[in-house]
Amino acid sequence: MDALNCDELSVREVNEMLRHHCTGTPARIQNPRGRHNLAVGLSRSVEVTIEGNAGYFLGGLGGTRGGAGPDIRGSASESAGASAHGGVIVIEGDASLRAGISLKGGTVAIAGNAGAMSGFMAQAGTILIGGDAGHGLGDSLYEAVIYVGGSISSLGADACEQELSDDDVLDVKRLVALTGFDHIDPNQVRRVGSARRLYHFSPHHHGSY
Repeated sequence: MDALNCDELSVREVNEMLRHHCTGTPARIQNPRGRHNLAVGLSRSVEVTIEGNAGYFLGGLGGTRGGAGPDIRGSASESAGASAHGGVIVIEGDASLRAGISLKGGTVAIAGNAGAMSGFMAQAGTILIGGDAGHGLGDSLYEAVIYVGGSISSLGADACEQELSDDDVLDVKRLVALTGFDHIDPNQVRRVGSARRLYHFSPHHHGSY
């Protein structure tokens, strides 16, 4: 497939062509110019390189398990990887608000900084942030895990820092090798997970809901 040029194709046309793209053959999206909803709803393994900055919901609703996903050579706007079930979304710049919102099993790897409320209600999967994380990180987190290479402005409701295990270090090493984010030290990242206090309603925690 030739490069998909957003100056010539609508977002709907780009996504439709990606859905019918041959598995195992990389695809490229050129001139995204901040367009929203690129590479969403992919139901099989497709390696997609986006050459520029993408808008909202990059790689959202992806249903692939264990396969490749979008690799954005720029920054992503709000809600990158929203509700992704699988695949790996690689953002070589920064991500805006709510990256990995309601993540359901995929991986979102961000080389730079992530905005506020990243990992909000993330249910499963992994988020790797090479830079700093904004306020409310991991708010209402379930069983997803967030690794942060830089500082954390604040944690959201029911999110807590946890001890980094040997398995965590191995997982981050694999992600660093996959993404090429060699500025991240797998032994020095901070692990954020769920404190599991909000799994069931309790009147003692009513102020946190």
